[in-house]
Amino acid sequence: MRTRAMVNVAVSACVALVACACGPENPKEDAGAKPSRPSASTQAEEPPVTPSITPSAPARTEKPPTTSTGELPSPKTKEGAIRRYEQYLHALGHEDIDTVCEVAGPAAKQAEDQGLGPCTSTYTAVFQMISPAQKKALQTATVDPRRVAVRTPGKVEMPVEAVRASATFSESDLGDYTLEYLRNEWYITD
Repeated sequence: MRTRAMVNVAVSACVALVACACGPENPKEDAGAKPSRPSASTQAEEPPVTPSITPSAPARTEKPPTTSTGELPSPKTKEGAIRRYEQYLHALGHEDIDTVCEVAGPAAKQAEDQGLGPCTSTYTAVFQMISPAQKKALQTATVDPRRVAVRTPGKVEMPVEAVRASATFSESDLGDYTLEYLRNEWYITD
């Protein structure tokens, strides 16, 4: 807001300068009379005044939107969904509850509505069910794009078989997930 006020003041000042510079030389002149032209000698001595506007503040640039974890949103592509799911897998391995609940927010909200409790307490229990070897494997896990199914441009299925890690994960360990593109980002919805 302060920048906008400073810009408004600067523009107003420039408008006033232009009005003064371009206005009649003698305010008492008749409005219908032609303004007198300065002589050639006067023109040579004083160059015409041309107002210049110089910004007093740098131009405002829009920052790209970021997720609550501070990262740029993933594109609405299969690769974007895979990147976001890998972020989730790595967060599981590191027990990063904030990132896990960010990515799995819609699914966690649905589970909470069905009586499982808030995301933080649910995933704290999930962390306890993952073995140390599996946690270590999740920290560097990747996703095989050939096994990812694109249902619609905004809906992708991530089967457990797509997870590539140094440990094996079964349906009961990790499960299949659906990611949907909502509010300019991929989220686990089921």
